[in-house]
Amino acid sequence: MKPIQQVATRSLGQAPGLSIYRHSNWFHGFLFADSGVYLAEKINIYLAEHWKVFASRNYFDRAGVFISVVWSGPLVFISIVTVVSSLITLCQLMVKWKRAELRHRVRLAHDKEE
Repeated sequence: MKPIQQVATRSLGQAPGLSIYRHSNWFHGFLFADSGVYLAEKINIYLAEHWKVFASRNYFDRAGVFISVVWSGPLVFISIVTVVSSLITLCQLMVKWKRAELRHRVRLAHDKEE
């Protein structure tokens, strides 16, 4: 990252520790999904108190079944897809790295013979 970009991103309020994740949409999606699941209970309580404003029936019970199915279920699915996608990318990177290492070893052995 260029120095001017670092200054610009930090001046906009981005934490320095998160600057490595600036281009990682999967990481931000994962944080969003996990925070949404974490807040589902509080959202359920709030919606249970104010259901007359936007609905004709109270769907929000104490167990939170409706909010779990409609809100948390898709977010958990997104989190699982994100983790699996990250593991696939990691495995591909490990294979690429190992192939490069083996090519390097062959090149070194070939140079020693000469």
